[in-house]
Amino acid sequence: VKYHMGYSSNLETPAGSLHVALAYNPSHLEIVNPVVLGQVRARQERRGEDGQAKVVGVLIHGDSALGGLGVNQTTFNLSQTQGYGTGGTLHLVINNQIGFTTSRLQDMRSSRYCTDIAKMVAAPIIHVNGDDVDAVCQVMELACEWRDTFRRDIIIDICCFRKHGHNESDEPRLTQPQMYQAVDAHPGTLARYGESLARRGLLTQAQQDEMTARYRDWLDSCQKREPQPLKPAIHSFSANWYGLTNPHWSAPVSTALPRQKLAAYGEIISTLPPDVVAHPTIKRQLALRQDMAAGTQPIDWGMAEMLAYASLVDAGVGVRLSGEDSGRGTFSHRHAVVHHQTEARRYLPLQHIRAGQASFDVYDSVLNEEALLAFEYGYSTSAPQQLVIWEAQFGDFANGAQVAIDQFISSGETKWDRYSGLTILLPHGYDGQGPEHSSARPERWLQLCAENNMQVVMPSESAQMFHLLRGQALRPMRKPLVIMMSKRLLRFKGAMSELCEFTDGAYKPVVTDPQLHQSQKVKRVILCSGQVYYDVLEARKQRECEDEVAIVRLEQLYPFPVAELNDVLASWPNCCEWIWLQEEPENQGAWRQIRHELAALKINTPYWQYAGRPAAAAPATGYGRVHKQQIDEFLAAAFADIQP
Repeated sequence: VKYHMGYSSNLETPAGSLHVALAYNPSHLEIVNPVVLGQVRARQERRGEDGQAKVVGVLIHGDSALGGLGVNQTTFNLSQTQGYGTGGTLHLVINNQIGFTTSRLQDMRSSRYCTDIAKMVAAPIIHVNGDDVDAVCQVMELACEWRDTFRRDIIIDICCFRKHGHNESDEPRLTQPQMYQAVDAHPGTLARYGESLARRGLLTQAQQDEMTARYRDWLDSCQKREPQPLKPAIHSFSANWYGLTNPHWSAPVSTALPRQKLAAYGEIISTLPPDVVAHPTIKRQLALRQDMAAGTQPIDWGMAEMLAYASLVDAGVGVRLSGEDSGRGTFSHRHAVVHHQTEARRYLPLQHIRAGQASFDVYDSVLNEEALLAFEYGYSTSAPQQLVIWEAQFGDFANGAQVAIDQFISSGETKWDRYSGLTILLPHGYDGQGPEHSSARPERWLQLCAENNMQVVMPSESAQMFHLLRGQALRPMRKPLVIMMSKRLLRFKGAMSELCEFTDGAYKPVVTDPQLHQSQKVKRVILCSGQVYYDVLEARKQRECEDEVAIVRLEQLYPFPVAELNDVLASWPNCCEWIWLQEEPENQGAWRQIRHELAALKINTPYWQYAGRPAAAAPATGYGRVHKQQIDEFLAAAFADIQP
């Protein structure tokens, strides 16, 4: 469908050149609206303090879609918030009084007008007759002046009609016979406007006919002058994308940092000004972070994140982080925002790395996934020089944004040649919290993976998080990065990394068993991803079979690291049993999405055994006893025939 394609061009007007960009959009109605506003916000911020005066969003709605699609309510709700406002949007409603074949008011909506949804933000609503061309122009000028003056949304409801069906093959008279009797009798807007001009003595019918003929003659002459259609010069990426369109994952990027730099960042991150009164818990956390920066304590996940962000803003890469609890972190691990305990103010250490640093912005968002993720996607497509992150409160809730995931994030590059460097943080892991708070649905993400369209990872160490975030911002390409991060490992000592892994290390898509590299005694290899590795490690220790069983971590699920995994597995030529272990049910998790990749590896058999929870309709149990029993059962299966 041609109108799905976006386009941009400079229009020359009497007031000067005007750049107009049409967003690429899918047939899923209205979901493009928060995408557009994300793009508007990014372009405004790029232009500085008066950005809102220079860039404006214009959204065109259908009357049925405006009130029918819930994403519009959240888009309005975002309009005046600190993290997502754009200084007002112009909303044009093409009100043809029909939605596909639905036209009876009692079927279309419960409100009197299709625009009533905009009353939630007290936006002015102007209803105008679509046949009255002068009135439409007048209210457009009024709307622009309103937006420029008050920096708020305004809605223009253009009452009109649809001349034909909703697509080329639709016959609207089958379902709206009376409506289309009136439509067929209508002379058309051009004729109506011409009659008005003639009636007011502004333009006679003869003058109108002469103008029409002159215009048609001009069109004909242009066609004769250029018999072959002109091919427009297509520039897919603006100057902001320079150096960021390398399509290959193999481009090297260094993510390690000198110890001195990390120590300096750590000192700033963990030090508050004397006039900031912090909560006692925050004081203890900051003191611990000072020890981490000094190398006397291993670095936890929150500190790894903070160090990555500090290094990026110092290097001139802006960071934008948003989500429902992103300032503190859902699990109180980040504390990027310190709240003064006796005054209504906040302190963000990452905004004080150095003078002239890049921006660091963190926003606790409205309670929504769909519009928020779409907004951040749009922002990322217009701000490729920044690290843009959206964090779900729990990874389970990302399915509330499935339309944005399917239509933009996973397929935007293939459909429209649009790149995005959006990073998505999804808390994931089976900790006995039940079916609503356990799974980020890795199986669904992996089902969407093809053509190197995005990177899906499940890291098991804090240093991996550090290198992933830095790599996402510094590599010469932009692809979505989906990080399924453990909740349990945020403070788990075994998953914390030593300082040397930040100064000398790098991101590893596959982590080998450090105890059994090149061991000839290994008879069984267990391959797993995420936090379940530590359960397997403890089970092996209890069974005292460290010489026989190797444990390998698959940190990157897509693109599948074939070469790295083959190199690691080649260390155990005498191995005869290969097991994929996961904590998710058999029909979920990575197993069914990667087993064809496992079967193609260069090992002595293509057959991999499965160890994990049995197939289930719901992701997880909510009973602690059952949860523990399930873990014991799949660990027992993985270590079958090995005596403790």
